Amino acid sequence: MIYDVRTYEVRPGTVGEYVEVFGTYALPVAERHGLKLVGCLTSKVGRLNQVIHIWEYQDLADFDNKRAARDADPGWAVYRSKAHDYLVRQEDKIMSGAPFSPLR
Repeated sequence: MIYDVRTYEVRPGTVGEYVEVFGTYALPVAERHGLKLVGCLTSKVGRLNQVIHIWEYQDLADFDNKRAARDADPGWAVYRSKAHDYLVRQEDKIMSGAPFSPLR
């Protein structure tokens, strides 16, 4: 397994609004194309105004195929248009679990 760890920094004071937009518009589209959300986390201490999504894939080919299908879905364009005003910065990492990690 590999994990796509996506960190979004949102405008201060809009974390709740962004999470609502994500849950309403992005998640249904992602699930429709087989993407598996492992976690959606919001920062409470430290660097604030962050939302982290963790997505699970079999491998890079699975990642590429599912994301291409998601990106081609008209619903994804709707999500992106609604989320655009909230986002300040995004970081995207592909990671794999250590041998002892619950996520491997």
